[in-house]
Amino acid sequence: MSKPINPLAIGSFTVGAVALVIVALFMFGGGQFFKSDKVYFVVFFDSSLNGLNIGAPVKMQGVQIGEVTDIALQFDKTSIKIYKPVVVAIDRSRVIGSSGRAITDEERLALRDRLVKAGFRARLETQSLLTGLLYVDVDKHTNKPPVFAKLEYKGIPEFPGILTTSDEILHSAEEFLNQLRALPLEQIVTDFADNLREMKDLLASDELKQSQVSLAHAMEGMEKAVGTLNRNLEPMLKSTHTAIDNTNLLVQDSRSMVQDIKPILASANNALTAATAALNKAQDSVAMVGDTFGPESALIETLESVNDASRSIKILADYLERHPESLISGKHN
Repeated sequence: MSKPINPLAIGSFTVGAVALVIVALFMFGGGQFFKSDKVYFVVFFDSSLNGLNIGAPVKMQGVQIGEVTDIALQFDKTSIKIYKPVVVAIDRSRVIGSSGRAITDEERLALRDRLVKAGFRARLETQSLLTGLLYVDVDKHTNKPPVFAKLEYKGIPEFPGILTTSDEILHSAEEFLNQLRALPLEQIVTDFADNLREMKDLLASDELKQSQVSLAHAMEGMEKAVGTLNRNLEPMLKSTHTAIDNTNLLVQDSRSMVQDIKPILASANNALTAATAALNKAQDSVAMVGDTFGPESALIETLESVNDASRSIKILADYLERHPESLISGKHN
């Protein structure tokens, strides 16, 4: 005959099962079911998570806004790559929207998109160099494009992450080393050695030695020419100054001569003017004689010659007044 079932044992088993379910939900769900005052995001980091622990702070521009609630490994069978999802819980009371109130679950995706568009990225930073502990820093990195793993992790929306500063330095150094390895170093060294050998042969060649001797002779000749020029330059300058002084005196003398000639030319001009007037009157008188003194008579030709001479003297007087130096140097064309 079987023993009767103990109700206490059944009740204890049921309570224990419910407690295990609650603990499992809390552990594997990151506590989302009990923390309605939190907003959750997952960041897939490529950097090492050594030093990042659950409970590590999450900061935005130096202000702690949450903490790390979950760290795991996720295997992608398509790309054969292991991802490291890190779940961060943001305290609603630390992130206030434009309305002045805490953000809701419906607003978190819009908030994420606005932050990503503004250049915010998540990156691991060191809390202390002594302990080596890490924290998640959310800050502006507008020069880093957002990269999403596009993986599903417990239904939590993704926030883009970037490499740590040390990882970026190591990555850049690795790329530089790879480029250095790709260079034909052996050929470069060989070419450099050949160039050194050719340079050595050139320095030891007879042509270069002869060129050096020729250059020395040329420099010596140039030095002598400069010395001769220096010795002759001062007398040449003195002669030039003397010639300039003589020219100035000559110009002054020519100006004085012009001043002396001006009255003579003026008197001659007046006399010619009076003669011209008298000849014009005589011409008028001759014209009244009639046919006896025609247009081609000697008297008319004489009057015209005197008139032309008067004009020439006027032109000469004007020219000498404008160009007195022509008395010495002659008329210039």
